[in-house]
Amino acid sequence: MKITSISDRGLIRLIPATHHKPPVLRGLVDTDDEADVLAEIEGMTSGRLLAETGKNPHFDPRELAWMRRNADLKVYGQSHINAAFAYTRIGGNRFNDAKRGAWYCAWDVMVSVAEVAWHRIRELEFTGLFDDTARYVELHADFIGDFADLRDEPAHPALTPDPAIGYPEGQSLAARLLGEGTPGLIYPSVRAGDGGDCLVCFVPNKIQNVRPGASWEMVWRGMPHYSLHQV
Repeated sequence: MKITSISDRGLIRLIPATHHKPPVLRGLVDTDDEADVLAEIEGMTSGRLLAETGKNPHFDPRELAWMRRNADLKVYGQSHINAAFAYTRIGGNRFNDAKRGAWYCAWDVMVSVAEVAWHRIRELEFTGLFDDTARYVELHADFIGDFADLRDEPAHPALTPDPAIGYPEGQSLAARLLGEGTPGLIYPSVRAGDGGDCLVCFVPNKIQNVRPGASWEMVWRGMPHYSLHQV
């Protein structure tokens, strides 16, 4: 597998807009002191906060973004970085297992849209009801470093579209690369029909200069196909 050096700005990750709003509990209280009490209670079940305080056995908290920025804890994006690694799906994703997350992004926003839309459609298929509206927010980040590169190996089993095959293969590959000190992997999108490249970053300290971008709304009205609007 080849190694590619990149120094690229503005790779795009999409997150649900509900994760980009001010704390929902703030409207229940009148003062900052009361908000702090509620935040402490909420933190007892927050995967991100548990990871940041060393209570996640799969992380050394020194890996996470807030530890790297101890002098300025209000740097935008630190909570989004940490959440990407602290929260996982059951069974994991293509290049991370259920114990440790990763930062997935792409050079083109339409590639990111195709990736998140595939997961949303899969969830709707489970319900049997294609009637939904989902809003996502772009997070832009910069990357500098040497990354493994699968783009010359389109037949690699980790790129198999079927998650039952592709995910175990991808997770095994990612674990090996992480163990070797490789910070991430460039790979061709599996879900974008027109092609395009993705990057999965295995370590928080390679994700730089996170900032917000545009918002997008996907709408399903009875069919698996969706309409897309910038909002």
